[in-house]
Amino acid sequence: MSYAGLLVMSHIGTILRPMRIIAISHLRAFWKNNLDAEQPLKSWVDEVKKATWRQPADIKDQYRSASVLKNRRVVFNIKGNDYRLVVSVAYRYQAVYVKFVGTHGEYDAIDAETVEMEH
Repeated sequence: MSYAGLLVMSHIGTILRPMRIIAISHLRAFWKNNLDAEQPLKSWVDEVKKATWRQPADIKDQYRSASVLKNRRVVFNIKGNDYRLVVSVAYRYQAVYVKFVGTHGEYDAIDAETVEMEH
């Protein structure tokens, strides 16, 4: 992991910039209706914006409880295990795409490997 302002080189010499989060607006909309999720989600956003993930192991190093799935999907536990966040990670482009955010119960009703955010 590296922090904003520091450049990291990939294994092939490409400069990696900090991760970009696509669809933060979905997270904001969620925490407006789930006020206890606001600070944990904001903390996650701040940490991810400083990260440079090159592979799933980099995520696991930072978030031991994260679950790495197929299709570049990762599930994060938010606020302990009250909420779940599913993202797709494009390591080459240093981008994280929000695919789902919800309660643990809502998460149980979806397929984390294929779910997409509703617009």
